[in-house]
Amino acid sequence: MKKSIFLWVALMCGCLVACVPQKKNEWELVWEDDFNQEVFDTANWSKIPRWHPEWARRMSADPACYEMRDGNLVLKGIMTPAGNPDTMRYITGGLYTKYKRAFHGGRLEVKAKLQGARGAWPAIWLKPFEEEKYPWPTGGEIDIMERLNYDSIAYQTVHSVYTQHLNIRKNPPQGATGAIRPDDYNVYAVEMYPDSIVFFINDCRTFAYPKIETDKEGQFPFDRPYYLLIDMQLGGSWVGAVDTLDLPVEMCVDWMRYYKKSK
Repeated sequence: MKKSIFLWVALMCGCLVACVPQKKNEWELVWEDDFNQEVFDTANWSKIPRWHPEWARRMSADPACYEMRDGNLVLKGIMTPAGNPDTMRYITGGLYTKYKRAFHGGRLEVKAKLQGARGAWPAIWLKPFEEEKYPWPTGGEIDIMERLNYDSIAYQTVHSVYTQHLNIRKNPPQGATGAIRPDDYNVYAVEMYPDSIVFFINDCRTFAYPKIETDKEGQFPFDRPYYLLIDMQLGGSWVGAVDTLDLPVEMCVDWMRYYKKSK
């Protein structure tokens, strides 16, 4: 009984410590986008094109998938509009900083509200800036946020040769989930260090992925520049089928911020 009480207290204390607001004076803001413009900033962002991976099969440049509204970047999953020759039944919008802006180390934050829908799979994530040099998963992938359907949790995960090709996903754990406010804005964040990747939701630390001593290939490829992707996705083997009666569905991004450690 005493052991159980001690464990409960320890867990509660750990949660309280984890949710203490981060000391922002440790960080210096080096770039932000508050999406208050009439159009998104093409010097830093591009529309994600359609290509073969499951998540990108419905990406579209159709203007109906994009909106700047009330200081938000709005990315949509919609039924393909009449008159659009696209053969897909429904299409999605997404932006990335590929070839334009890289993030190496530091803290990255994105504030977003995610509308729920059956088959909705919004994501905020990072891929290697030199992607042609480091094809997936050799250069690593950092998933700052993935949300499925109407879930009240978000997934935060890393991918590498170690986790994908060698299938070593528990030593150390490759990901975790964290509670979100499903009908409100949440701040999703990651801190990138030479020896660890640390994840947060609303300033609560969810988990950390460390660099470990191992003779296995590709355990920690994350100390390199990455580009940021923010996208609405629909359907797939993980999220399941799309209920078209739930469309349109929106991902509203209020702002994103990138920090470096203060000197």
